Amino acid sequence: MPKSPKYLLIGSTEAYSGKSATVLGLSHLLQQQGLDITYGKPLGTCLSESSGSAVEEDVQFIAASLNLPENRIAPTLLALNEVTMQKRLCGEDTTDYRQSLAQKYLQMSVGNLVLLEGPGNLEEGSLYNLSLSQVAEVIDAAVLLVTRYQSLLSIEAVLSAKQRLGKRLIGFVLNDVPAEQTQIFDTTIRPFLEQQGIPVLGILPRNDLLRSVSVRELVHQLNAEVLCRSDRLDLMVESLAIGAMNVNAAVKYFRKRRNMAVVTGGDRVEIQQAALETSTQCLILTGQLPPPSFILNRAEELEIPILSVDLDTLTTVEIVDKTFGQVRVHEPIKVHCIRNLMAEHFDIKRLLNLLDLSPAAALP
Repeated sequence: MPKSPKYLLIGSTEAYSGKSATVLGLSHLLQQQGLDITYGKPLGTCLSESSGSAVEEDVQFIAASLNLPENRIAPTLLALNEVTMQKRLCGEDTTDYRQSLAQKYLQMSVGNLVLLEGPGNLEEGSLYNLSLSQVAEVIDAAVLLVTRYQSLLSIEAVLSAKQRLGKRLIGFVLNDVPAEQTQIFDTTIRPFLEQQGIPVLGILPRNDLLRSVSVRELVHQLNAEVLCRSDRLDLMVESLAIGAMNVNAAVKYFRKRRNMAVVTGGDRVEIQQAALETSTQCLILTGQLPPPSFILNRAEELEIPILSVDLDTLTTVEIVDKTFGQVRVHEPIKVHCIRNLMAEHFDIKRLLNLLDLSPAAALP
């Protein structure tokens, strides 16, 4: 009889903590250890229509990154959105999702480990009995919690999660830690959490590339028109600069930044010129005023896309800021980066011990 696989659920205290990135890096490390893994996301949040059926984009992307065959991809039970919530609240959807979860996930008898991405926070999915703790209970999963570092107050959310998850919480990853905070975490917070029975398996340093967004994503979010270099939309933007000052101040400001998107008015030609001569990945022009031909020609030469938006500067900046706050890791350069970060900063051997798994488990 083949041994039943173990279940590991990756959860987070709040949305956009770096859960998908952690899954991406961790699953690669597990494969390197020789483990045969299945991956899934019971509660979908980024669904798209594909050949008539809903497909969870994160599942599709991670499965492709890991070269997983169909029988190593667990089904997504439900899309979490306004439509499905409305149906549930009105009594149209009376599905017993705990039963669906048990039927579809507990019958998996392939591989060593079923790695699942949990909801965005500890409450999400409660309407369907698919919150993090409810999913963990049904499939008897261990939980690895990911939290993005905001301040020392982030630790309180971890302690609260420990109270709710109990012994199921087998480890913790702190993500996006600024370099200057690393020492206090190692000397103070790590020992404190370990004393509370929360193994600290990874401290992932802040990384500008992982926080960056592609020009293509900005075009999509802003519904922008691309005026030139539509072949360079894969450029990665790490920071945002607003060209609203005089040109001398702008030049000094731009020189301190790198890989930036510059938002300025279509009529601010001198600012546009200054931006093109510094570390700019794209120029975003507001007010739907076309730039003069010499600006377009210079941007063509320097291979810098210029975008035009039918929005005011404030709205444009708000949308770009929000896009930075909801970064995804679907670009190959980010996949490579997160794999390297996890390999360097995550204790994979300790995780395997906590799960009572060993690399040898995968060998014939």
